Amino acid sequence: MSTTQAMLKIKGLQVNYGGIQAVKGVDLEVGQGELVTLIGANGAGKTTTMKAITGLKAYAAGDIEYMGQSIKGLPAHELLKRGLAMVPEGRGIFARMSIVENMQMGAYLRNDVDGIKSDVERMFGFFPRLKERASQYAGTLSGGEQQMLAMARAIISRPKLLLLDEPSMGLSPIMVEKIFEVVRSISAEGMTVLLVEQNARLALQAANRGYVMDSGLITMSGGRQCLSGITFRTGVAR
Repeated sequence: MSTTQAMLKIKGLQVNYGGIQAVKGVDLEVGQGELVTLIGANGAGKTTTMKAITGLKAYAAGDIEYMGQSIKGLPAHELLKRGLAMVPEGRGIFARMSIVENMQMGAYLRNDVDGIKSDVERMFGFFPRLKERASQYAGTLSGGEQQMLAMARAIISRPKLLLLDEPSMGLSPIMVEKIFEVVRSISAEGMTVLLVEQNARLALQAANRGYVMDSGLITMSGGRQCLSGITFRTGVAR
């Protein structure tokens, strides 16, 4: 359990999905400035938990507190105004907009023009490949490039809490390493991050601590040493 002030606190969360109880009483905390990972096999309930946090999925029981206040029932756009942003599984980029336009969409709640320009250039520093294709339609990018763009767009919103849902899924090893390099960088700068991953090894190398989810329940939690060597039934994470 975190010893820092909790930015996110989930208590007894239960979420139903298509008549099935996908999340069965989850307790989880993310302290301010932490990088915490939620790991587990495909179908464990990780993404459903993320959707509940971000207001995209109603929950049947329990509560979610963000910065000390319950956010139950608040829509996603209101949570974004409060500094909670997510890079979803599947990326959700705007395919018929350019890379720069996609990044600018991440700043639509901001009005500091110079600051936005500076942050776009900073993202190009993180992801030089995007700078090379700045005017290109986002829909023409590779999967890895789209993941870079989705992360850049979310970071430009300057979130207090960034949720990353399966950022390594379907990417080449080189692209995965680049994504995790950026995750480690923004964490080192003080951004609070909740990272959902199937790749336990990479996630635990980056995170301060983690939770293991299986069949809608948290089955283990602790630091990387405590959770090292964990395997999942699917064999996806090692």
